[in-house]
Amino acid sequence: MEGSKKFFDKITQTEFYQMWFKNAYSYVTGAVLLSILQIATLASTGEPWGVSGVFANWGAWIYEAFGGSVDKWYYFSSQGAQNTLNSGILNDPGSYRNMGIIVGALLATLFASQFKIKKIKNKKQIVAATIGGLLMGYGARLSFGCNIGALYGGIASLSLSGWVFAVFMFVGAVAGSKLLVKYFM
Repeated sequence: MEGSKKFFDKITQTEFYQMWFKNAYSYVTGAVLLSILQIATLASTGEPWGVSGVFANWGAWIYEAFGGSVDKWYYFSSQGAQNTLNSGILNDPGSYRNMGIIVGALLATLFASQFKIKKIKNKKQIVAATIGGLLMGYGARLSFGCNIGALYGGIASLSLSGWVFAVFMFVGAVAGSKLLVKYFM
């Protein structure tokens, strides 16, 4: 046991580990990596990169697992949506991408030794997080995408909607920040 601890301690001190896992990437590096992933996603699936639409599918699969039916819901009424739901979570490339994002974010946090469970300071934090999450989820479905699908995918595919989304996302971020400071801090 102690030998493996020394081994991992030695690895974490190497320049390679520090550069790839511990230190933050520059904005340019992040932008280049996101662009490469966007191109790979578009080439392999024929669709721009999206995240929030898959969460709607996950919700539908969970709802159906408890006996519900989403067949008559407008959001899931198209043949494409029905095909996705019928094929299941294990045949959905978006589900694999989202699971990869979740696991990758956890691993990145663990590798950088930044994982910590923070104590909730007051109930206002819970209220703010809940309201913010609901508004972001609703907005993502209303605009048919989140910052990845509607903004990044829209701009990358030269769509005007991506730029419109960017403007209103900025306005919403400013308004949300002011409300957060005024009412929840």
